[in-house]
Amino acid sequence: MDDSQLESQDLAPVNLEPSGPGRVQTRPGPAASIVWRMDRYRDDVLRPGWQRAHLKITRDVPVEKDLVVEFDDFCGAVVGWENGIVVLEDRKGRKRSFPFGPGFLLEGEPVAIRPPLRAAAPKPRYTASGSRISETSEPAREALPSRIYVEGRHDAELVEKVWGDDLRHVGVVVEYLGGIDDLPTIVAEFRPGPGRRLGVLVDHLVAGSKESRIAKQVARAGYRDHVFVTGHEFIDIWQAIKPERIGRKAWPQVPRDQDFKKGTLKALGLPHADQADIARAWQAMLARVRTWRDLEPQLNQRMELLIDFVTQDHLDLG
Repeated sequence: MDDSQLESQDLAPVNLEPSGPGRVQTRPGPAASIVWRMDRYRDDVLRPGWQRAHLKITRDVPVEKDLVVEFDDFCGAVVGWENGIVVLEDRKGRKRSFPFGPGFLLEGEPVAIRPPLRAAAPKPRYTASGSRISETSEPAREALPSRIYVEGRHDAELVEKVWGDDLRHVGVVVEYLGGIDDLPTIVAEFRPGPGRRLGVLVDHLVAGSKESRIAKQVARAGYRDHVFVTGHEFIDIWQAIKPERIGRKAWPQVPRDQDFKKGTLKALGLPHADQADIARAWQAMLARVRTWRDLEPQLNQRMELLIDFVTQDHLDLG
């Protein structure tokens, strides 16, 4: 056929939509021998995943006891698994082992048997003092005869907030004295001895202070093995809180002839007229203490020494 014949040929439009069995279209006229097979290219063969489009999706199923599955011609319930192998037992008591993975049928559906899901390990929890909390519940500890005394109410509240959980765990009770002027008499009335130790936390325990002289009196009374008096250099327990926790770089310097707490509140621009103002301010400070990290290292060290000392005769109870 020459070009003139092609030009005169009636080229009817070609219907590109497949029809009938075999999805074959022919072009009418003399060119009818041209066969159009559209179904081979009906889908985009370049799209991702086309090679697996005809495969059935196999879902993962965690193995568990009594799960009934099929593998090849064997149907049975899961009775155990170990080292990547699952053991099935049929209703006649016959057992066969198969590897974890695909190839199983669950109610006719292709599945892959996988190892059991492991629960995420619980994150460790810690007390405010940094001790790890046991995941198992423990019975309440009976209070030990040994005690820890602290100088004031605010000292006791701070110790309770940070070390309270630890002290309850070992059965140590903390009491506050309201001052240490009568400490030698208080110690004598306590009657220290083996299994009955006394630890005392004192504010402003520095050389030449009233507190250091009282501590020496107790030491001379002959209780060295059963009484431990220690303390920190701060004028008041307030200063054992890191100043950053109250938004300051340092605690205010209060003249010695002024009441420390009222002078501190005055320097901070807070109400300081009476005891109610002091109590409100202290509670606000205490609320900002979360853990031992919010306290000065000196207080942390002294408290750990006291706890170790008063529990030394009771280590078998830990």
